[in-house]
Amino acid sequence: MTSIDRDAISAERERIRQDLLREGPDRPATSAQGLHHFALICSDVRRTIEFYQGLLEFPLTEIFENRDYAGSNHFFFDIGAGNLLAFFDLPGLDLGPYAEVLGGLHHLAISVTPETWDHLRGKLDAAGVEYLIESERSIYFRDPDGARLELLADPLGEMYGTKVL
Repeated sequence: MTSIDRDAISAERERIRQDLLREGPDRPATSAQGLHHFALICSDVRRTIEFYQGLLEFPLTEIFENRDYAGSNHFFFDIGAGNLLAFFDLPGLDLGPYAEVLGGLHHLAISVTPETWDHLRGKLDAAGVEYLIESERSIYFRDPDGARLELLADPLGEMYGTKVL
C-alpha cells in the first residue's frame, strides 16, 4: 500500500473548504430537483428483486424493457423521499464480477430510521448476510452482485450529527 501524507491532505481539504464551500445564505440554490434514480447493473433480475424488495423492504415500482439494450430489463425500487434505485440486467454481455474502480461506485448510503435500522439488521442476520457496523449508525454490506450498500440511521441531510445539507 502506498503511504500518504495525511497532513498535506488535511491542509488541501481546508484550502478547498475555504475556497469552494459556501454556507448559509452564501450557498447558491441547486439547479437539480433531486435524485430521479440511481442505476446499477445486476446479473439476475429475480434474485435482485428478492434481495431489495424481500430483504430490504424497498418496494418494486416498475419493470420494463431497457430502451437502450433490447432484451434488457430496467426496474425500479422506492427508496423513500421520492427517490428510486434502478437496475439493468444486460444479458449476453458477460460483464464479469462487480469491481470498485476509480470513478465507479464505492457505496450507496440509504437513510432509514433507527427502528428500521434495527429491524433490517435482524433480517440481514436471519438471511446470513455478512455486514460491518460503524458507529452504531451505519451498517455496510454487499448486494448479491457485490455492490456495497450502507443503511444509515441518520436523517436525510445529516451524517453522524453533522448537518451536510
